[in-house]
Amino acid sequence: MRVKDITEIIEWEIPLDKALEWDNPGLLVGDENAQVERVYLALDATDGVIARAKEVGAQLLLTHHPLIFSGVRNVTESTFTGRRIRELIRSGISCYAMHTNFDVCVMGKLAAGKLGLQQPRVLEPCGGEESGIGSVGTLPEEMSLEELAKRTASVFGISHVKVFGDAGRKVKLAAVCPGSGKSTVKYALAQQADVYITGDIDHHTGIDAAASGMAVIDAGHYGIEHIYTAYMKDFLERRIPELNVTEEPFGEPFWIGGV
Repeated sequence: MRVKDITEIIEWEIPLDKALEWDNPGLLVGDENAQVERVYLALDATDGVIARAKEVGAQLLLTHHPLIFSGVRNVTESTFTGRRIRELIRSGISCYAMHTNFDVCVMGKLAAGKLGLQQPRVLEPCGGEESGIGSVGTLPEEMSLEELAKRTASVFGISHVKVFGDAGRKVKLAAVCPGSGKSTVKYALAQQADVYITGDIDHHTGIDAAASGMAVIDAGHYGIEHIYTAYMKDFLERRIPELNVTEEPFGEPFWIGGV
């Protein structure tokens, strides 16, 4: 099967035209006519990911975050992106990303399902009310913010979360935006969410949200979005069973010190 055949199947459910205008999803490195027997799935095309994809004999690397975001002025060993592009080409591995198109089509609903949100709706509509970034819904039962923080860490399998707000406060209506959610805080506030679950929340955004009456649970950028790989593994194995699919092992890209 060719790279093109695989990406056409993916794009039937996760079309490129659903991506936000600033994004750069799609085939970023490689040959659409190259033959593929094994696919490697990862959140990012890091040096380690590329090395592991090469070790298992993958011909196609599928990532959530695009390796190339903006203009590339050179492809040399002197830059992270250049070095990775060169290694992919040397190794005969094509690299394809599905980023905000995956967010719009899948990620928000997938995260809402993990949290058990009931009657979920779109947090930030993109091109219509039925699709967009993130989700808003009611928790299965009212619980304290501390209980929800523990639940969030548990369902996403992560080591910790950062919380802004009173631990004992009761919450029921929750908004979730996987990845970096600072720009979407205003939508969660507009939906009158009791709590907003996302990543990459800075000090001032967190304390201001809490002062506005909405608690924030910061699960990190990787913390929620890593669900991409398991989803895509299931997707490919169901739709293209002849493919060999390898998923990057779970591993938070940091460690907690001082505890």
